[in-house]
Amino acid sequence: MTNRRRVSTGTIWEGRVGYSRAIEVGGAGGAGNMIAVAGTVAADEQGNILHPGSAYQQACFILRRIEAALKELDASLADVIRTRIYIINMNHQEEVGRAHAEAFADIRPACTMVGVKELADPHALVEIEADAVKN
Repeated sequence: MTNRRRVSTGTIWEGRVGYSRAIEVGGAGGAGNMIAVAGTVAADEQGNILHPGSAYQQACFILRRIEAALKELDASLADVIRTRIYIINMNHQEEVGRAHAEAFADIRPACTMVGVKELADPHALVEIEADAVKN
């Protein structure tokens, strides 16, 4: 049997789209629980994009939001095993990579960064999702 715990950050999109910011799934006893953190952009609760024009600041905000979601599930960035980064301009890869390196310097999860045509909001420059395993 699978146990689930969900985290919501209260943004307007969670209800509209029908998703959770993060979800923890684990078997009996909770050993090796998996946490998936949804694709996250630098938006406030009303959906306004923060730090327009700065991929670095958006990435830093996103990584703090991911960290907060993990904390609600009694996990941390140290539990992250994989991140996926979507950016709309590959010229921003170094800025976003620097923010990622600051957050995960010694953790070094598997990471994929891809350029995409656009994100849900035209002011969002980067979106990040993460997977973690909590032992």
